[in-house]
Amino acid sequence: MGASLPPKEANLFKLIVKSYETKQYKKGVKAADSILKKFPEHGETLSMKGLIYNCMDRKTEAYELVRHGLKNDVKSHVCWHVYGLLYRSDREYSDAIKSYRNALKIDPENIEILRDLSLLQAQMRDLSGFVETRQQLLTLKPNHRMNWIGFAVAHHLNSDPRKAAEILEAYEGTLEEDYPPYNERYEHSEMLLYKVSLLEECGSPERALEELNKKATRIVDKLAFKEQLASLFLKLGRFNEAEATYRSLLAANSENYRYHEALQKCLGLSLEGGKHSPEHVNKLTSLYKSLQEEYLSSAAAKRIPLDFLENEEFRKAADNYVRPFLTKGVPSLFSDLRPLYDHPGKADILGGLILEIEASLQNNGSFSGRSQKEPPSTLLWTLFLLAQHYDIRGQHDLALAKIDEAIVHTPTVIDLYLVKGKILKHAGDLVAAAALVDEARSMDLADRFLNSECVKRMLQADQVDLAEKTAVLFTKDGDQHNNLYDMQCMWYELASGDSYFRQGSLGRALKKYLAVEKHYADMTEDQFDFHSYCLRKMTLRAYVQMLKFQDRLHSFPFFHRAAVGAIRCYLKLHDAPPKVTVDEEGGFVGLSPSERKRIRQKQRKAEARAKKEAEEKAKEEEAANIAATKSGKRGSQHSKVIDLDPDGQKLLQVEDPLAEATKYLQLLQKHSASRLETHLLSFELNIRKQKMLLALQAVKRQLRLDPDDPEVHRCLIRFLHKVDSLPPAQTSTEKLVQNVIEIERPSLGVPHDKSLLEVNESFLENHRDSLVHRAAAAEMLFLLSPERKEEAIKLIEDSVNNIGPRDCAFGRIMAWKLKSCVSVHKLLETTFHDTSAASRWGLLCAEMFPFSTYFKGVKSSAVPGSVNYQACSKEDNSDLGKNQNKIIEAFTHSVNGDIPDLKDLKISAPVESHQTC
Repeated sequence: MGASLPPKEANLFKLIVKSYETKQYKKGVKAADSILKKFPEHGETLSMKGLIYNCMDRKTEAYELVRHGLKNDVKSHVCWHVYGLLYRSDREYSDAIKSYRNALKIDPENIEILRDLSLLQAQMRDLSGFVETRQQLLTLKPNHRMNWIGFAVAHHLNSDPRKAAEILEAYEGTLEEDYPPYNERYEHSEMLLYKVSLLEECGSPERALEELNKKATRIVDKLAFKEQLASLFLKLGRFNEAEATYRSLLAANSENYRYHEALQKCLGLSLEGGKHSPEHVNKLTSLYKSLQEEYLSSAAAKRIPLDFLENEEFRKAADNYVRPFLTKGVPSLFSDLRPLYDHPGKADILGGLILEIEASLQNNGSFSGRSQKEPPSTLLWTLFLLAQHYDIRGQHDLALAKIDEAIVHTPTVIDLYLVKGKILKHAGDLVAAAALVDEARSMDLADRFLNSECVKRMLQADQVDLAEKTAVLFTKDGDQHNNLYDMQCMWYELASGDSYFRQGSLGRALKKYLAVEKHYADMTEDQFDFHSYCLRKMTLRAYVQMLKFQDRLHSFPFFHRAAVGAIRCYLKLHDAPPKVTVDEEGGFVGLSPSERKRIRQKQRKAEARAKKEAEEKAKEEEAANIAATKSGKRGSQHSKVIDLDPDGQKLLQVEDPLAEATKYLQLLQKHSASRLETHLLSFELNIRKQKMLLALQAVKRQLRLDPDDPEVHRCLIRFLHKVDSLPPAQTSTEKLVQNVIEIERPSLGVPHDKSLLEVNESFLENHRDSLVHRAAAAEMLFLLSPERKEEAIKLIEDSVNNIGPRDCAFGRIMAWKLKSCVSVHKLLETTFHDTSAASRWGLLCAEMFPFSTYFKGVKSSAVPGSVNYQACSKEDNSDLGKNQNKIIEAFTHSVNGDIPDLKDLKISAPVESHQTC
């Protein structure tokens, strides 16, 4: 570096490099300027100056200097290396790798460039290149531990764990007998455990067990040692030794469900599929009876039997399980019991049990069979649990009655209001739910969780402005948007995006969805620093797990929701492009073309002026912070970022919305291929792009995942109807496409001799008792035969709401869900365009869902004079920016237990009305 310079300037060049490494940027720039005064075209100095400018956020000048330097000295490995570093800082990894490779052509044994290249190859998952580069590093520096470990990890990531284990074995052969020294015991221990895991992964559990026992004294992490030992015993079929090891692990942590599951496998009692046999149930009962006696305080030993016990045994076990939690007052008890509601019959048993406990506490003040009196709070938590039970069963009247009874019992327990808000949300009154949770928030203004719950409910009720003003209470300096974005608060962004989408504000919705996508890009970027850190610190098992986690990062629910939301926005944008309203908004009506042009020029100048002012303001703030730092004063840690497009209008100005949607669809197809929603969106997208074979592929994947889903039936009929209505094929490509579809038609369940009407009728016959399936069949009947509109509507109106048995304990359980009924109402309005049928359906649903604001049920906050109406604002909270002062005033409550407004939210229907059969 700097070899072509005289000694004095060569020393200055070394100072530039040192200043860059120690982040003394001004000193480095000064040294570079000193060289450039004498040698203004020195390429390496120009490149280093550009690299320092890049660290000072002067990117434009940085790229100009580096390119100028590279142009002046294209055969310098330093210039190419710096160019690669510049690209890497901007996440242009492919270009950075190209630059590094060019540098290596000039200096193939440069350790720093090889190391930087290996990090990028690991980041980009260029695994074969990663192996090659790590091998070069090991060849050049075989006495460096990190090179051995890096070479082994490269082979492991490249799906060759056996070779990785051999490399670690060779590395161990280079060590002395007394290795490791005391201060490196943990790092060496991690390497040994990693080697054992490699042997296990490559199908050699015997060798892995032998190695583990051989190096037992050198392994520091004894818990990991025991877990690995037990896993190997289980893999080798040495069940007695595995059982003994897992029992010793349970003695250390009896709440670990993985240990319980492994112990069941050791005893041959694990559930591989279906139900346990009676013999297995007896053995498991005996096992957990002994574990409960051994670990008296273990909740897991009492909870796990509830999964396999049935009937009376289940009832007794559940009774023994819930009683201590009700006495202690554990609000999360229902969340613990929630999975049991998916087991046939267990929900009814739990309901009867909770009712029996409530009756005993009401009458005697104690549990049945006990003389010891319970504290009054036990009844409170029993009512709390019972309300949640009724809520999940869809019996919202009973749920609200019980939660109101609990509130009257102890009106200062905040959890009661949260659950009541959740019940009202499920019942269909989102505005009242938001009001109630806001009341809970006002009882403890220092609780961030309550604030978040309140914001979530407000966004569900489309009260976006009010939600933002509530969220800002827990953000730094009141800067809500930037602060929540910096904290990667994705639940807020998704809920806000969903609300904007419902209100038709596609620009704002897209802005929120794409912010979530940006967070995931940042998470992917965040792994970069760990490629060198983990090899240096020897946290190899955690490192490999982290890389596997990163590889499936985009399959997680938040990204899936954001991608789905963005695709739906682009589809809606394609179906209904924003109208050109510039003339109307700018007052152009009646103006001549020259006058319109002049006004547009003024608007563009005003926009440019506003942008320039924002940039100048940001620079002033940055200069003020630097000055404050120099003078020893604390400046603001982060300059406030000004959003020049708060409404997301620029995001709507895309030439091809379907092309933008395709980018996110490809990510979903890669990472969420097992989700039906992915292929439903694929069909919607490709049918609009006239990509018939891709649409066919989407339908086939839908049928493979869930052939009985009503949306899949819609896609199938729409696709074949579209194909049948296409004009005769003209080109060879069109003929080929139609031939492929005809060949594949029987695989879709539609033989050539069967019409689409017959397919639709067959679907209806198979799902005649389901409202959503009848609605899908009716919609497709109307699509295929528009003249049979009345018959299609009658199909929907003749649907029967199968009501479960009504008895004194459980009341009525309806099959129809509110969400399905809302979808049917919108179908009648928008697809059938029959206001009369929609009105009749609305009246029917208003009776079935009295708390629904959509159907204006008699008990909802949408009906003046109803119970919930009195506690909610009379203004339309969904209108953004309107009447916010009134809304805030309506939602402002007193603090810390003074809760007069909640008296109005009590359900007026007496409890006795539900007890008569």
